[in-house]
Amino acid sequence: MNSVSMKQVIDNDAYGKILESGAVRFERILPGPIERVWDYITVPEKRATWLAGGEMELRVGGRVTLEFHNATLAPKGEPVPDWLKPYAGPLTNPGRITQLAPPYLLGFTWGDAGDGSPASEVVFELKAQGKSVMLALTHRRLTSNTEGLMVSCGWHVHTGVLVAVLNGEPKPPYWSKFDQVQAHYKAQFAV
Repeated sequence: MNSVSMKQVIDNDAYGKILESGAVRFERILPGPIERVWDYITVPEKRATWLAGGEMELRVGGRVTLEFHNATLAPKGEPVPDWLKPYAGPLTNPGRITQLAPPYLLGFTWGDAGDGSPASEVVFELKAQGKSVMLALTHRRLTSNTEGLMVSCGWHVHTGVLVAVLNGEPKPPYWSKFDQVQAHYKAQFAV
């Protein structure tokens, strides 16, 4: 097992930082190599273990179809809070690749209906650090504080699952983690 110590420079459960209005950033240290982490971001079956399955056309302008089945990410028997039941899945989130430099950079629109309505953008930046990989995940163009709250809670929980998956650890709490981090992000986004 290629495990990363939680005592490294980055706290893998740290809250996301608001960069500017409508933007939040998360940083996590993951076990490498960088190509392995890249696969967990881009390969549908691997991405489904921590975020969402679905195809990605890995070219700028290519389609992204994220297929969420969040209920499968929770430990067996963990109850779903009422406010999160609409997110248990299945849910589909379309987008388009905006930036691509394998295995270091992937950007795509989030919630791109293809009708010209505004979509936010997610950017994954990977940087090798010895046997580890620094993941910087930035979500920009969030159009409301409510969207900022939900996106921040979601990325916080999903990146926690990614850390566990890459370290070969059991699934961490999923739904209860949303409840745990919600108060922090509500205060940050004044919701």
